[in-house]
Amino acid sequence: MSSTTSLPSERMAIAGVISPGSLNVGANNSNWIDLALYTQLLGVIATGVLGTGATVDAKWQLADDAAGANTVDSTQNTLTQILKASGDNKQALMNFDIGRSKPFTKRFARLVLTVGGAASAASATILGVPRHQPATDFDLASVVQIV
Repeated sequence: MSSTTSLPSERMAIAGVISPGSLNVGANNSNWIDLALYTQLLGVIATGVLGTGATVDAKWQLADDAAGANTVDSTQNTLTQILKASGDNKQALMNFDIGRSKPFTKRFARLVLTVGGAASAASATILGVPRHQPATDFDLASVVQIV
């Protein structure tokens, strides 16, 4: 077993978020994340109680800039649809490895949660492994404490 002298918060930053709450039917997007700052991203998706007949899908999107110019869906990972019948209070992880996005022509990425059927409680936190340490230098401004 290897020994690490840094804390997890010094190795991973909160790079993006879809805030927790009742998400409306349709696409719910994280902020655009500058891929020049990270080597890998991890989307941590959490559902609460889903609405009657609801579904939740997730995918990564790529764009040329932070305004979302020339947005395309990433072919790297797509979440298997979460259904109301078995999807209340579940979690899912979606990896995004910048090195596997070849040819690398887009600089920004975001996570999209699409809710179908009925508004549903869900959220996503995107952790990023930054190219430089400490990771706390790259946390979103909405991060209020690191203890």
